[in-house]
Amino acid sequence: MNETAPAEARAGAILTIDLTALVANWRRLAARASASECAAVVKADAYGLGAEASVRALAAVGCRTFFVATAGEGERIRAVAPRAIVYVLEGLPRGGARALAAARLRPVLASLEEIREWGAFGRSIGRRLPAALQFDTGMNRLGLALRDAEAAAIAAQDVDLTLTMSHFVCAQWTDDPRNARQIAAFEEARRAFPGAPASLCNSSGIFLAQQPHYDVLRPGYALYGGNPTPSAPNPMLSVARLEAPILATRWIEAGESVGYDGVWTAARPTRLATLGLGYGDGFPAAVGGAGRPAPEAIVAGRRCPIVGRVSMDFVMLDVTDVPEGAVYRGQTVELLGETIGVDELALRCGTIGYEILTRLGRRYERVYIGG
Repeated sequence: MNETAPAEARAGAILTIDLTALVANWRRLAARASASECAAVVKADAYGLGAEASVRALAAVGCRTFFVATAGEGERIRAVAPRAIVYVLEGLPRGGARALAAARLRPVLASLEEIREWGAFGRSIGRRLPAALQFDTGMNRLGLALRDAEAAAIAAQDVDLTLTMSHFVCAQWTDDPRNARQIAAFEEARRAFPGAPASLCNSSGIFLAQQPHYDVLRPGYALYGGNPTPSAPNPMLSVARLEAPILATRWIEAGESVGYDGVWTAARPTRLATLGLGYGDGFPAAVGGAGRPAPEAIVAGRRCPIVGRVSMDFVMLDVTDVPEGAVYRGQTVELLGETIGVDELALRCGTIGYEILTRLGRRYERVYIGG
């Protein structure tokens, strides 16, 4: 199709990423701990919103440290931010030291074996290579055990230790006693590394009353508009907006069903609007159920529920209560944005906002604004 055609003519839906809002979120988080460096977690393609564009926007306003999951993600970041510090959260792949060093990536080392392998490679090329050490303080995922702190300090003598870190289990729940226990455990681990910079706070950790900000903050979800304080109003700006044009409308009678398997039946004469996106685009297949209200979309300023099963390429809305003249083919409908945030959409779909963002589909026409 002609590349000059309108975006809505080329794709079933349009995903707009507001880089100005992304930058504003980073600045808000940085301001909460002005004595700490505010990094950015950009793994999983910047939580689905585009790593290259996000990194460029953040680097332009002073973000100089980024965290990714894999070495491959790190190489992508290095290509657009050649002077940035890039940490690889999955650590050092066996035999991968040469590739990480060549790309100037810093592995987050989580075992004695990794520390020794990274140190040995550094010795082989005649210099100590930078890396972070991660301690497990309760996640039981990746990280050195506290009992290994002294052994890690000995092994790390061949490493340029630029950061010690751990990860909160449930910092979003500010009164959970595990937060205090993790802070205490991290303090214990740090005693083996006097003077080494430290990092503990994810997005939610930045808001804890204990203020365990240390030297480097590692926000991720909040940067992209997710609520780091789910028991309170969201302090972050919405970054992603998902819209789709109405493909068609139709009336059905009471008693008629909608979509695969006929799981939803109209209780009254109902006007439907069909949109051209579905689970093939990463839109959640679950619609309500288990006591949850159905996801909604904004049509002519009104909330309209999704009805029937989400299929691979289509969702249907009940637009009966919208004035008939206000619903038409080609009209733009908002499914995610300032009115319906990522956390609300996730709750109504029985998932989490992280999954909503990271599954945003490649069939969407992506539009970047601001930055």
